[in-house]
Amino acid sequence: MYAYFMSETIIAPSVLAADFSCFADAAAEIDASGAEWVHLDVMDGRFVPNLTFGPKLAADLRKHSRGIFDVHLMTVEPGALVPAFAEAGADYITFHIEAAIHAHRVLTQIRELGKKAGISLVPSTPVSHIEELLPFADLVLVMTVNPGFGGQTLIGECLEKVRALKRLREQKNLSFLISVDGGINAETAPIAREAGVDVLVAGSAFFNAQDKKALVRRLKGL
Repeated sequence: MYAYFMSETIIAPSVLAADFSCFADAAAEIDASGAEWVHLDVMDGRFVPNLTFGPKLAADLRKHSRGIFDVHLMTVEPGALVPAFAEAGADYITFHIEAAIHAHRVLTQIRELGKKAGISLVPSTPVSHIEELLPFADLVLVMTVNPGFGGQTLIGECLEKVRALKRLREQKNLSFLISVDGGINAETAPIAREAGVDVLVAGSAFFNAQDKKALVRRLKGL
């Protein structure tokens, strides 16, 4: 489906903000909330100053979730990790342009494994750095915080990238989804939707919410 024909924003709760001792419970909460995707932030302590988890967690969690698995590789040498996460049950695999010299090769690698290919930008990287890659991407993830930790405040200027990507998508008749990650909550979701976002990644806001189903509806603007 073309992203700009979508009638409803996709919500992708990030398990980075969940209790790491209760991942199966977190997956159940996401399913029950009405959110469609499960966002998995993979950090290697090198590309970003934090460590999270590897493909085994994705494989184990896959048994407990009906959602689309949205794997975000915040790692150096992302191509080396793609096969393992594809085998573990990822549906989308997104890597950073800043971490890949041969980004087109990695996008192709992901698609050849039967998965959707995503590319991501940190706040300091302009959209122009990935413009030539857009025809080969299924998703573009705009980081609206500096990656590495949850609970940060959205950098509003980053939403200009969303607007630029939306214009390029229409001009070039492409169909990639536009996602944002960082500082998304009930207050910031409306401005992200207005900018043209298709997918909202929410971590702390989701797992701290008492009524997660109500929050998902608010994030969607329903």
